[in-house]
Amino acid sequence: MGSQESSPLQDAPAEMHHYYSKFMRECPSGLLSLHEFKKLLGLQGLDPQGDLYIKRVFDIFDLNQDGFIDFLEFIAAINLVIRGKIDQKLKWYFKLYDADGNGCIDKKELLSIFRAIQAINGYTNMTAEEFTNMIFQKIDVNNDGELTLEEFINGVERDEDLMELITKSFDLSNVLKVIQNGRRNSV
Repeated sequence: MGSQESSPLQDAPAEMHHYYSKFMRECPSGLLSLHEFKKLLGLQGLDPQGDLYIKRVFDIFDLNQDGFIDFLEFIAAINLVIRGKIDQKLKWYFKLYDADGNGCIDKKELLSIFRAIQAINGYTNMTAEEFTNMIFQKIDVNNDGELTLEEFINGVERDEDLMELITKSFDLSNVLKVIQNGRRNSV
């Protein structure tokens, strides 16, 4: 019975070939620049806040920080979006918010990235200020005005509403759909 079902490992070579073909079709050099990344996602001509967010996403996916996303980095990004466990995604979100890379998120960083996300996905259930204040009120346990990785993960995992809000407002499924289906024709 179970032998007719395919396991993820059995499908991995075909899936890898599928993504490799798409990646090389979109990026024949094998290296995806920030400009090409924006073009692939149909996100050119954004306002400065939107550009900031896309650059942060690109920089985080560019694991070796050489200014390009190669195929292995591309697959790592897809794997995070498709198969990543919630703690992996929360670590990724934390890295996204920690704009200066000091290991803590302050209110200014969170406010800036949330404004950028709003500029791209139009999320308007609350203002960036309301979102930032609510996050810090709920999970800054020592009230020092900064969130450590531990505070962030523990706080979000403890609060179902906050988990839902963060995963919805920072949803990467649109990026994944573009990657799976090829280049977007319109914004």
